[in-house]
Amino acid sequence: MPKPSDLLQGTLDLLILKTIATGPLHGWAVAKRIQVHSGEVLAVGQGSLYPALHRLEQQGWLRAEWKDSDLGRPAKVYSLTRAGRKQLDRELDSWNRLSSAVQLLIETV
Repeated sequence: MPKPSDLLQGTLDLLILKTIATGPLHGWAVAKRIQVHSGEVLAVGQGSLYPALHRLEQQGWLRAEWKDSDLGRPAKVYSLTRAGRKQLDRELDSWNRLSSAVQLLIETV
């Protein structure tokens, strides 16, 4: 069975944008939500998550601000920008085309 990191190749941006679209989250919460909502199948490590969050912020798709966390210490909280919502739509369209093509291939070959 492939490692969880193999499954995320090329889909990490989509997973992060979709997860943050539900509301502002800090990095650990993004990773935890992906893990929980995937039925514990997908796990995003810190070495992949934080560089991706930073890159998405640099591209203008995420906005980040420091806020006090539940633990009483500051945490960087990410929210989707208008450009991020548009990118999420593009990512979803691309994913749907790809997954439909794979499904078609599986069913016909």
